[in-house]
Amino acid sequence: MTLMAPAAVTTVDLADSSVRELNQLLHDAVDGASFVVESPVGGHNIAVGITADLDVTVEGNVGYYFAGMHQTGTATVHGSAGVGLAENIMSGVVHVTGDASQSTGATGHGGLVIVDGNTGARCGISMKGVDIVVGGSIGHASAFMAQAGRLVVCGDAGEALGDSIYEARIYVRGQVASLGADCVEKEMRPEHLAELQELLERAGRTERAEEFRRYGSARGLYHFKVDNAGAY
Repeated sequence: MTLMAPAAVTTVDLADSSVRELNQLLHDAVDGASFVVESPVGGHNIAVGITADLDVTVEGNVGYYFAGMHQTGTATVHGSAGVGLAENIMSGVVHVTGDASQSTGATGHGGLVIVDGNTGARCGISMKGVDIVVGGSIGHASAFMAQAGRLVVCGDAGEALGDSIYEARIYVRGQVASLGADCVEKEMRPEHLAELQELLERAGRTERAEEFRRYGSARGLYHFKVDNAGAY
């Protein structure tokens, strides 16, 4: 049996290199490469558009749109993230050990976004298949017009949760300030408990699925009805 040597880790210090140079390096990298990014100091657009199976670790806080359009591999932030974390993610894993600002996982089509702390408003807005697991609480108008995917909240949810939701599933362990238009609490059937438990374990969480409640669409806004005009 031939033992393969571990892949070398490339370290990029953003005190010496630009974000553009870092992103070009990541775009040119091949599957299996590993990177450590130092001195991010809240820089915007770090690690966007990754298309290879990379392992990218950022030591510190990042700004807007970290790992936007992420397609594969794993991107981890040992710190907090600004607006638009993993916006339009397609696949792979994006993990933030701290907090994230507004619009986490917005319009995401696939993959898994993990935030160990809290997120701001509009978490999972217009999500289209992404799975989002938040260890803390989320802000108002989260999962607005969420079309597909799962949003898991281990803490509390702000006002207008799931407003105008389509077929996404929301699981909340704590309190919900209020539900948005056409969002209702739903029964937790065995298949929901199973999928939620699998998601929690993938995200490294220790909570149990039985501790959560499920929310989703009442399907009352799928077709225009004049009696519902005030809710549109």
